[in-house]
Amino acid sequence: QVQLAESGGGLVQPGGSLRLSCAASGPILDTHAMGWYRQAPGKEREMVAIIRFAGGDRIMYADSLKCRITISRDNRENTVYLQMNSLKPEDTAVYYCKLVRHRGQAFWGQGTQVTVSS
Repeated sequence: QVQLAESGGGLVQPGGSLRLSCAASGPILDTHAMGWYRQAPGKEREMVAIIRFAGGDRIMYADSLKCRITISRDNRENTVYLQMNSLKPEDTAVYYCKLVRHRGQAFWGQGTQVTVSS
Protein backbone atom coordinates (compact mmCIF):
# COMPACT_ATOMS: atom_id res chain seq x y z
CA GLN A 1 0.00 0.00 0.00
CA VAL A 2 1.34 3.40 -1.01
CA GLN A 3 1.40 6.00 1.74
CA LEU A 4 1.86 9.74 1.29
CA ALA A 5 3.09 11.89 4.16
CA GLU A 6 2.49 15.61 3.70
CA SER A 7 4.12 18.36 5.71
CA GLY A 8 4.90 22.05 5.58
CA GLY A 9 1.47 23.55 6.03
CA GLY A 10 0.60 26.09 8.65
CA LEU A 11 -0.33 29.69 9.26
CA VAL A 12 1.28 32.37 7.13
CA GLN A 13 0.54 36.05 6.63
CA PRO A 14 -0.49 37.41 3.23
CA GLY A 15 2.51 37.77 0.97
CA GLY A 16 4.40 35.06 2.78
CA SER A 17 5.74 31.76 1.51
CA LEU A 18 5.46 28.09 2.33
CA ARG A 19 7.04 24.94 1.01
CA LEU A 20 4.98 21.80 1.19
CA SER A 21 6.52 18.37 0.95
CA CYS A 22 5.09 14.95 0.21
CA ALA A 23 7.09 11.83 0.92
CA ALA A 24 5.89 8.60 -0.66
CA SER A 25 6.53 5.16 0.75
CA GLY A 26 5.55 1.65 -0.22
CA PRO A 27 5.34 0.14 -3.72
CA ILE A 28 5.95 3.22 -5.87
CA LEU A 29 8.13 1.88 -8.69
CA ASP A 30 5.46 2.41 -11.33
CA THR A 31 4.60 6.01 -10.50
CA HIS A 32 3.17 7.93 -13.44
CA ALA A 33 2.78 11.32 -11.79
CA MET A 34 2.45 13.13 -8.51
CA GLY A 35 0.67 16.34 -7.80
CA TRP A 36 -0.84 18.77 -5.38
CA TYR A 37 -4.52 19.56 -5.08
CA ARG A 38 -6.37 21.81 -2.71
CA GLN A 39 -9.85 22.18 -1.32
CA ALA A 40 -11.01 25.41 0.25
CA PRO A 41 -14.00 25.59 2.58
CA GLY A 42 -17.19 25.25 0.57
CA LYS A 43 -15.30 24.69 -2.67
CA GLU A 44 -14.55 21.73 -4.89
CA ARG A 45 -11.12 20.17 -4.88
CA GLU A 46 -8.94 21.67 -7.59
CA MET A 47 -5.63 20.85 -9.19
CA VAL A 48 -2.70 23.01 -8.14
CA ALA A 49 0.28 21.39 -9.85
CA ILE A 50 1.25 18.05 -11.37
CA ILE A 51 4.63 16.64 -12.29
CA ARG A 52 5.04 13.53 -14.41
CA PHE A 53 7.75 11.03 -13.56
CA ALA A 54 8.28 10.28 -17.25
CA GLY A 55 8.29 12.21 -20.49
CA GLY A 56 10.87 14.70 -19.26
CA ASP A 57 9.12 15.49 -15.98
CA ARG A 58 6.36 17.43 -17.69
CA ILE A 59 4.76 19.93 -15.33
CA MET A 60 1.31 21.44 -15.29
CA TYR A 61 0.13 24.32 -13.10
CA ALA A 62 -3.22 25.84 -12.45
CA ASP A 63 -3.33 29.00 -14.56
CA SER A 64 -4.29 31.19 -11.61
CA LEU A 65 -1.30 30.04 -9.58
CA LYS A 66 1.39 29.51 -12.20
CA CYS A 67 3.32 32.69 -11.43
CA ARG A 68 3.48 31.98 -7.69
CA ILE A 69 4.18 28.27 -7.33
CA THR A 70 6.82 25.74 -8.27
CA ILE A 71 6.55 21.97 -8.11
CA SER A 72 9.63 19.79 -8.03
CA ARG A 73 10.60 16.26 -7.12
CA ASP A 74 13.46 14.24 -5.72
CA ASN A 75 13.11 10.79 -7.21
CA ARG A 76 15.74 9.22 -4.97
CA GLU A 77 13.93 10.43 -1.90
CA ASN A 78 10.48 9.77 -3.37
CA THR A 79 9.48 13.28 -2.41
CA VAL A 80 7.57 16.04 -4.18
CA TYR A 81 7.67 19.68 -3.14
CA LEU A 82 5.41 22.63 -3.71
CA GLN A 83 6.93 26.06 -3.21
CA MET A 84 4.28 28.74 -2.79
CA ASN A 85 5.07 32.45 -2.76
CA SER A 86 3.04 35.63 -2.45
CA LEU A 87 0.30 33.77 -0.67
CA LYS A 88 -3.17 35.27 -0.52
CA PRO A 89 -6.08 34.68 1.85
CA GLU A 90 -7.90 32.86 -0.96
CA ASP A 91 -5.09 30.30 -0.96
CA THR A 92 -6.38 29.06 2.39
CA ALA A 93 -7.26 25.40 1.92
CA VAL A 94 -6.35 21.86 2.74
CA TYR A 95 -3.60 20.81 0.36
CA TYR A 96 -3.49 17.17 -0.69
CA CYS A 97 -0.73 15.16 -2.30
CA LYS A 98 -1.69 12.65 -4.99
CA LEU A 99 0.24 9.81 -6.59
CA VAL A 100 -0.96 8.06 -9.75
CA ARG A 101 0.44 4.79 -11.05
CA HIS A 102 0.82 4.06 -14.75
CA ARG A 103 -2.25 1.84 -14.65
CA GLY A 104 -4.35 4.63 -13.19
CA GLN A 105 -4.51 3.67 -9.53
CA ALA A 106 -4.47 6.81 -7.40
CA PHE A 107 -3.43 7.42 -3.82
CA TRP A 108 -4.10 10.46 -1.68
CA GLY A 109 -2.43 11.88 1.39
CA GLN A 110 -4.38 13.05 4.40
CA GLY A 111 -3.83 16.70 3.57
CA THR A 112 -2.06 19.58 5.25
CA GLN A 113 -3.80 22.78 6.25
CA VAL A 114 -2.59 26.06 4.80
CA THR A 115 -4.07 29.20 6.33
CA VAL A 116 -3.21 32.64 4.97
CA SER A 117 -4.32 35.35 7.36
CA SER A 118 -3.02 38.54 8.88
